[in-house]
Amino acid sequence: MKPAVPPASTILASLGQAAFVWDIATDEMAWSDHLAAVFPDIPAEALASGTAFSNLIEPVRSIRTAALGHSPLAHRAEGAPYRIEYGVRANTSAPVLWIEESGCWFADADGKPARVQGIVRVDNERHARDEQLVKLSRHDPLTGELNRTHLVASLAEAIEEAMRFRSSCAFMLIGIDHLARINDAFGFDVADAVISEVATRIRARLRGGDVLGRFSGNKFGLILKNCTVDDMNVAAERFLAGIRDEVVPTKSGPVSVTASIGAVSVPRYARSADEAINRAHETLDMAKRRRSGSFSIWRPNVERDAQRRVNIRVTDEIVTALNERRIVMAFEPVVEAVSRQASFYECLVRMEQDDGQVLLAPDIVPVAEKLGLIRLVDHRVLELVVAELAGSPNVRLSLNISPDTTMDPDWSASIESLMRAHPGVAERLIVEITETVAIQDIDDIRGFVTRLKSFGSQIAIDDFGAGYTSFRNLRKLGVDIVKIDGAFVQNIARSADDRAFVQTLIDLARRLEIKTVAEWVQDEESAAMLRDWGCDYIQGRLIGLASSQRPWDPRAETVLPAAS
Repeated sequence: MKPAVPPASTILASLGQAAFVWDIATDEMAWSDHLAAVFPDIPAEALASGTAFSNLIEPVRSIRTAALGHSPLAHRAEGAPYRIEYGVRANTSAPVLWIEESGCWFADADGKPARVQGIVRVDNERHARDEQLVKLSRHDPLTGELNRTHLVASLAEAIEEAMRFRSSCAFMLIGIDHLARINDAFGFDVADAVISEVATRIRARLRGGDVLGRFSGNKFGLILKNCTVDDMNVAAERFLAGIRDEVVPTKSGPVSVTASIGAVSVPRYARSADEAINRAHETLDMAKRRRSGSFSIWRPNVERDAQRRVNIRVTDEIVTALNERRIVMAFEPVVEAVSRQASFYECLVRMEQDDGQVLLAPDIVPVAEKLGLIRLVDHRVLELVVAELAGSPNVRLSLNISPDTTMDPDWSASIESLMRAHPGVAERLIVEITETVAIQDIDDIRGFVTRLKSFGSQIAIDDFGAGYTSFRNLRKLGVDIVKIDGAFVQNIARSADDRAFVQTLIDLARRLEIKTVAEWVQDEESAAMLRDWGCDYIQGRLIGLASSQRPWDPRAETVLPAAS
């Protein structure tokens, strides 16, 4: 026996659906049976007419009639299909039912909608999913605050509003101090708990209308509307105290946290979101450098702005000089302390300018390092030095490299390629690494040094004594030469402290079989002391400063001073 097929209205109701016919001329609506199963809290009279039903609809009551006008009638007999979505609410305290309505309308003799038949379907779950997707697209999943994209958009709106109404507001960047240490000590899950708790503490101290968002991993952005400079100071201390005064409980135990804040007044000192973010970032970095857990406000600085203009100009000059091959070398002799015979030459970078002037390394290197151009400069210098060595088989040259270059795999690959292309060059190359780099990244530098020594090159530590590197590190690195910082050498004839320091360094290096070079040697008295103490090499004004001429070339006119 075949099972009985339930009425269509029963099937529709079980699916959360109901069918209807709407006579537009009379405004009457006829519904399928079991309507109460679809709209349990809505009285029948509220569903009896198109007008009554529209009064339940939000956000736009006219959405149904508007849909009929926007769907063209292709064939009068078949009707014009349409589909819309809206919410209905029985009263202001009732929850919203989200409805999907689809159907067709049929025209009268004038081609205007006369009758509509269709189906409504409750679709709360899909609407909830859509809302969740929208929320996820706007909010940070860890903290629930605005994500960076929408924080920046809110900042732009706040600046525009402040400019329009001639009011003031503030943008703050709040950075959690030393979050990387928490990651290393406890793990990323504990760090996430700290970030979430900091967001909660900031949120608890906001005024109505303030906007909070997560700007990046350890930073929050905060828009404070109608906020003066005095208000900023009060608010910043409120946030900092709220973060630092109580430890953060985590599953690994309590964690003590501080934060630093950089702020800028807008639109007074920033008339766009990008400008506000850059200046808040700048002041946050200043605050962190001064002291963890501190607060800094951006203020105009004539010297800083002038230096930035110089940086921009020099950056352009460096790039142009690299393209036009105007990065050149100068060579400063390093001689044996006893015989005064040249042992090798230190290669120093120079930049020829259009007007014929020459910029020295102190004018080029710091700006190139700060603006990320030092990698390009060091690659060019390497090419020039290798070319000099390849063209002059009897000369030895030393090459200074920046801290970033020691970690640059492309530079290592370049020198390996050049060494293979020019046999015999590597053995005559000395690579100088500053002491501060060697002491900060001892393990990474050790790998770099090992690769260079495998080519046959030697390693020198430059400016030794400035950072007080231990001799244990020198042995660990396998250093061949130590260059004693000239700040200690230049006054040994007049300073007993400098004499004791330099003599001790030379004696310790000799015991470890490491050669020594004394920089900035100014006079014969100093040179004689260094020779008697066992210093292997000297360089400086007494010997001869850097020159673009090649002293090893027989055609060069430069002559080293004779030994006394």
